[in-house]
Amino acid sequence: MMLIKEKVIENKQIGNPEQGLFRLVLQGEAALAARPGQFVHIRVGETYDPLLRRPVSIAAMNRERRELTLYYRVKGKGTALLTQIRPDEMVSILGPLGNGFQLPSSGRLLLIGGGIGVFPLFSILEAVDRKKVDVKLLWGGENQCFMESAGLDGLKKSGIDYELATMDGSTGYKGLVTDLLRTELESPQNKRDSPAKTLLAASCGPGGMMKAVAAICREAGVPLQVSLEERMACGVGACLGCVCTVREAGVLQRKKVCKDGPVFDGEEVVWDAEC
Repeated sequence: MMLIKEKVIENKQIGNPEQGLFRLVLQGEAALAARPGQFVHIRVGETYDPLLRRPVSIAAMNRERRELTLYYRVKGKGTALLTQIRPDEMVSILGPLGNGFQLPSSGRLLLIGGGIGVFPLFSILEAVDRKKVDVKLLWGGENQCFMESAGLDGLKKSGIDYELATMDGSTGYKGLVTDLLRTELESPQNKRDSPAKTLLAASCGPGGMMKAVAAICREAGVPLQVSLEERMACGVGACLGCVCTVREAGVLQRKKVCKDGPVFDGEEVVWDAEC
C-alpha cells in the first residue's frame, strides 16, 4: 500500500453520455505493484468536501508504461468532481489496496460480470496466460447502449470467448447473466471437458447477482471467487464501515471488505447477512 501522487494520462467520458461512464488512466508507481482484483482510493478534490476518497477498481495495468486503467460511473458529488481532473494533473491515491484474484496457471476460467462489475474482470483477461488457460466471459447489463459504452467493441477485438445478456434483449440473450451461467455449466462441452480441465469461476457485480452465481456454482461443484462491492470510507480496514460476514471452518466471522477482500471465496460469503 502506498500514498502517492499519480499523473493523469487520460480522464474521458466513454460511450453514450447518458451512461455516465469515464475511463481514467494514471501513471506512476502503483501499476508496478497492482494485481487483478485490487483497487485504489482516489482523492477527488483539493478540499475536504467531500472528505472521503473514492474507491475505484483496477481494470488494467501496464507495468512497462507504469499505467493503471480505471473505469468509474458518475453517481454523486465525489465522482462528479473526479470528472473535472484533467490530463497532466496529479492526483493523490492510496493503493493498490485489498487482496486480489488467484489466477490459475492452466485449465478453464469462467468469468461472470454484472454491469460495471465487469471492469475488475477485465484485469483478469489481461493478466491470465490465455495460451494455457481457456477463458470465457459471461456479461450481463442493462441494454446494448450500456454494453457498447462499457467496452463491448474492445471485447470483440480481444479474441476472448464471451456471451452477453441484456434485460431488454437489445443484444445477446434476453434475461439474466445467471441464466447464461446455468446453460454454460450444463452444456455438453462443459461436461466433456470436465474433469480433464479444471474449471474455476470468478465474479463481480451486484450482490443479488453474485448470491445467485454462488448458489449455481456450489450446485455444480465449481470453485468461485467473488469481488464484493461495498461502500468504503477509509480503504485500510480502520473504520469498520465495509464489513461482511463469512464462514471459515464453520465459524461466522466479520471481515473487512477493503482489507480482507474485496475478493473472497464465494462459498464462504454469508450472502443473507447484513453487512
